[in-house]
Amino acid sequence: MITQVPPPAAGATRLPLAGTDHSPQQYLTFLLGGEMFAVGILNVKEIIEYGIVTRIPMTPPFIRGVINLRGSVVPIVDLASRFGKPPSKVSRRTCIVIIEVNEGEERHDLGIIVDAVSEALEIPSSEIEPPPTFGANIRSDFITGMGKVNGRFVIILNVDQVLSVEEISLLSQMAASGTTPEAGTEAGAS
Repeated sequence: MITQVPPPAAGATRLPLAGTDHSPQQYLTFLLGGEMFAVGILNVKEIIEYGIVTRIPMTPPFIRGVINLRGSVVPIVDLASRFGKPPSKVSRRTCIVIIEVNEGEERHDLGIIVDAVSEALEIPSSEIEPPPTFGANIRSDFITGMGKVNGRFVIILNVDQVLSVEEISLLSQMAASGTTPEAGTEAGAS
């Protein structure tokens, strides 16, 4: 099942999930742990209902497992765990957002678990502030900016950093060998 997004909030413009306008200011917003996050709409391939996720042994705790998406194996990242918080609790609104990540010249599909998808909207560049240098609940390199929507901040994620295939692979190797990541490389470190 593909999740439908609700009408846009006042002050935001509703945009289709897949359209012909490729402006970098289009975002998919979602809730995670009571906070609103956004990812660039061009990184989003699809939104699916949370279903059966097959656990993979000896992977970092934020790798929930893999799913079979039309014959392809897609790793699923628990975004809350990736941010150093308790694992996401699955509810009927929980979704998996399939994101395309660029790693060099290669592209990889990864799924992220979110509490609920909110909407697709446009945030004007004039309403985007630089990421905070300290005080954020997640690593500062995970944040592209802070978008202002209806007087509230939306944390705009840098998906290439959050879902870095190279970093996830390194953390998986460390989990398999039983070593601990150095300070600053573990999820949630600033």
